[in-house]
Amino acid sequence: MAQPSVVVLDYGSGNLRSAVRAVERAGASVELTGDLDAAMAADGLLVPGVGAFEACMRGLRAIRGERIIGRRLAGGRPVLGICVGMQILFEHGVEHGVDTEGCGEWPGVVERLQAPVVPHMGWNTVEVPVGSSLFAGVAQERFYFVHSYGVRRWELVTNDRTTAPLVTWASHGGDRFVAAVENGPLAATQFHPEKSGDAGAQLLRNWVRSLKAA
Repeated sequence: MAQPSVVVLDYGSGNLRSAVRAVERAGASVELTGDLDAAMAADGLLVPGVGAFEACMRGLRAIRGERIIGRRLAGGRPVLGICVGMQILFEHGVEHGVDTEGCGEWPGVVERLQAPVVPHMGWNTVEVPVGSSLFAGVAQERFYFVHSYGVRRWELVTNDRTTAPLVTWASHGGDRFVAAVENGPLAATQFHPEKSGDAGAQLLRNWVRSLKAA
């Protein structure tokens, strides 16, 4: 059986080679590109991100990345966001008094963590909801975080036609924030699975395997 194809979206956000290698090891054929057609055609799209919310959104819009994400999701095509690549999926990011519009796929504001020590850097446990497929086999493991901002409050109203996302939480210095979300074809992690050892590798394998069934 052919390997699932994954595009790691290149929009100028940091060193992407570690993400490429990690997804390759998870069993996918990976291309690093900002090409719209390639990103649309792949079985899975991985949206990385490091640095400031505003800079990432500027880079994403420069290649029409928000349209790529929206079009894939409209067709039920899988997308995985990592770190700031998760944050930009929310409605807004507020950094240093600057409010930047995100992709708006989920409600919520990315804001500075209210903890005694920021950034939150290092290994941490997560609170995984029942029914998670992304965390299958690793719900009790630790993952590697590097961030100063996160989604600290999020309430999603659903109706009979809407399935509530599975939201994974974590805490740092007494402050709770969203650590991951699974929402149909759209999933994301605040932590870096590619830097999270065996647990992160298993999480990426879980995602890559899901592409075969998508």
